[in-house]
Amino acid sequence: MNQSNLSLPSGCVLRKAISGDQWSIRLLVFSAKLDPTQLNWQQFWVIECDENLVACGQLRNFSGAQELGSLVVASAWRGRGLGTLLTQHLINTATQPLYLECLGERLAQFYSRFDFVPISFEDLPQFPSTRGLSTLKGKFRFSQLAKRLLRVPVLFMEYRGQLRLDPP
Repeated sequence: MNQSNLSLPSGCVLRKAISGDQWSIRLLVFSAKLDPTQLNWQQFWVIECDENLVACGQLRNFSGAQELGSLVVASAWRGRGLGTLLTQHLINTATQPLYLECLGERLAQFYSRFDFVPISFEDLPQFPSTRGLSTLKGKFRFSQLAKRLLRVPVLFMEYRGQLRLDPP
C-alpha cells in the first residue's frame, strides 16, 4: 500500500502517546469493545484532532514477534482514512515479525490491503519466552478457545509485506 497519498485532515497530528493519553486510549478501546487487557500507553500511537484523541493503535511486544492491536478510530471520525494511515504507520514502525487478531471477514479484508494474510492458530510462531516477555501464541490462546467453543469469528493474520527489521 502506498502511504504517500495519505494525509491527515487539517488540525490533526499523528504522535507517540504520552502519559496523559491513558484514559482517552482506554475509552476508545472500551467504546469499540476490544480487548481491554494489555493496554500499555507507551506502545501506542495516537491521532489527535483539535486537541481530542480520535484514533489509537499499539504495537505489543512479545518474544520474537509484535502484535498490531487496539486499533480504534472514534465513530465520528471514521471514513476519513485515519485507520489506514495509522495501520500503515504501525507497520512501518514494526521491528519484528508482525501479527494481529481481528473479528470477522470485514476487518480481515481491511487488513489484507496491507499484506496481512489469514493463518491458522497452529501456524502462529512459538518463540521461547525471553526477557520476561510472554509469547504471542500464549496471548492468542484465549481467542482460539473462544473461536472453538463459542464460535467467535476471530481470525489470526500475519504480515507478509516488507518490514524494516532491526539487525540481530
